[in-house]
Amino acid sequence: MTAPGTWAPPARTPRPATPRPRRATDPRLAARYAVRSRVEGTVNEFAHGHGMRRCRYRGQPKAHLQHVFTAIAVNIERLSGLPPSGETIPAQPPTAFQDFLDQHEIPRLKSWRAVSS
Repeated sequence: MTAPGTWAPPARTPRPATPRPRRATDPRLAARYAVRSRVEGTVNEFAHGHGMRRCRYRGQPKAHLQHVFTAIAVNIERLSGLPPSGETIPAQPPTAFQDFLDQHEIPRLKSWRAVSS
């Protein structure tokens, strides 16, 4: 019971347990989700990294030009980070945790999700 003039949040009821999504177990759905996650990353980069959440111009033709020019700029930005053709991309140095695993001859998994069940 609360004192007069004070507010108390409503009591929370626990949510019923929901089953895990199928994509975690079905390899076909996992492959489709991998493609989707890559596309979602690109869309997120446009929306948050390049100001595409709001359009600068009014009218579809001008908005379309803004989107095309932004896409060209993003592609140039991505290509400028690549090494010249024929060269390989240098590997990143291992982290301290990876060094620890290597020193103790513990195999490194590609993903931490492989451990969970």
